[in-house]
Amino acid sequence: MSELVSITVGGLLEQVARQYPDDQAIKYIDRPFDMTWKEFDDEVNRIAKGFLAMGLGHGDHIAIWATNVPEWLLTLFASAKIGAVLVTVNTNYKVFELEYLLRQSDSKALVLIDGLKDANYVEIINELCPRLRDTKPGECSNPMLPFLKHVIYAGKEETPAGMVGWNTIAEQGKSVSDEQFREVFSRVDPHDVTNMQYTSGTTGFPKGVMLTHYNIVNNGKCIGDCMKFTHEDKLCICVPFFHCFGLVLAVMASLTHATAMVPVETYRPTEVMKAIQNENCTAVHGVPTMFIAMLEHPTFHDYKFPRLRTGIMAGSPCPIKVMQLVVDKMGMKEITITYGQTEASPATTMTTTDDSLELRVTTVGKAMPFVETKIVDPETGETLPPNTPGEFCARGYNIMKGYYKMEEATRQAIDEDGWLHSGDLAMVDENGYYKITGRIKDMIIRGGENIYPKEIEEFLYTHPFVRDVQVIGVPSQQYGEEVCACVIPRAWEDGLTAKDIQDAVRENMARHKVPKYVLFMESFPMTASGKIQKYKLREMAVEKLHLESDAAIETA
Repeated sequence: MSELVSITVGGLLEQVARQYPDDQAIKYIDRPFDMTWKEFDDEVNRIAKGFLAMGLGHGDHIAIWATNVPEWLLTLFASAKIGAVLVTVNTNYKVFELEYLLRQSDSKALVLIDGLKDANYVEIINELCPRLRDTKPGECSNPMLPFLKHVIYAGKEETPAGMVGWNTIAEQGKSVSDEQFREVFSRVDPHDVTNMQYTSGTTGFPKGVMLTHYNIVNNGKCIGDCMKFTHEDKLCICVPFFHCFGLVLAVMASLTHATAMVPVETYRPTEVMKAIQNENCTAVHGVPTMFIAMLEHPTFHDYKFPRLRTGIMAGSPCPIKVMQLVVDKMGMKEITITYGQTEASPATTMTTTDDSLELRVTTVGKAMPFVETKIVDPETGETLPPNTPGEFCARGYNIMKGYYKMEEATRQAIDEDGWLHSGDLAMVDENGYYKITGRIKDMIIRGGENIYPKEIEEFLYTHPFVRDVQVIGVPSQQYGEEVCACVIPRAWEDGLTAKDIQDAVRENMARHKVPKYVLFMESFPMTASGKIQKYKLREMAVEKLHLESDAAIETA
């Protein structure tokens, strides 16, 4: 990549639609959605006009709570064209988490589908907005969510009372002239925020990471370059759109290279293998768990992937053995690894298709183009020499604008010189290749999902039988890490069980936050100054749960 580009997400879509009007843009194999770039751009414009007709516009926040359905992509690009901000909602959220996100993000509209697995989205939003059924569409009213006016239904059933039906949006847009639309479109600036993704930290409450058009377009371009994407490639997208993995490493990397997208609504090994085979995909992304599930599936050998060559394995530590199997058995000889975080749009380092296999399975690559990286002493901030572990820091075009309405948290993450402090321990060799060695922060990464112990702890503190609780990550061969809750009960005679703890979390929080393990204790290991030693808790848990073999798995 010779230079960074200054263009909006919507502007780039129009550019690709002009350059490759008849090339396939998006193809779903399980529904009649197969569009060229020109057809897709035209449909995006119809939805964008519909949003304008509904009173949504520049700077408004539009939340989307859906799996990888076509409406997700249409909402993304239509929001970008009118200068609105897309707020992505984790599909596993329950009522507790959704209420916080909608309130903190000041979302004016929420696009949702019927639900996913054990979460009924329609019931949840009606629980949050009990008067929704009795109001006209577009007149949602809840004092706890003062900004929320529109609930847009993109599900498969009849549109529930009080909601705007997805199929009516384009019709409403007919009242908006081309001139009105182009005037709004022309005012969108590449440095405007276009996406907000929620991530947490030591405070335990999610923070809205503000990413600009400039952030995600250029990061997507650099990522696609590392995989040598062209308009002749086809990427199977089975990672969720709501993560940076789906939105930037997949959608933006495809858009910037006019690479065709083959989305899979929710990850299922057979659906992914079918999509790769039937559409002759050249690339697929996934967290290690996804690749393991395909490789170990009983029907794996029934599928053929003749054109599959590249993709990204990321999201959690990548077992070297799994990388080797993906190269050998799936033919992905040019598979890459990316490292980063949402606050960096997200990629900061990446291997390329030209790197040796050894480098691609033992490191997370070099710094991305136009991104500065360094390893510093976490205590002093001093830059460390090669092969010395310290905190990974990055600076460049890709660093977020900040956390929404959280200036202090922003200052803690980005220092006065513009360096983003990752909280991850890493080291770099003499040739500039990085290896992640651990985390300073407590964050648990389970199968690519970031889990923040403090959030679960805060919830469990509300349990009447819990006196104290610490949540830690313990090693897992399948998921990289699993959640373990270490609990001090109020009284042993209360009869508190591990199932009680798990059920409480399951009923109020996303599935992936439910502790797989619950250990009851009388006390926690402390430092002399009274701080809880989580690393000692982890050591104790590994021993008590007999996870020594999982802890020994070698990762890049």
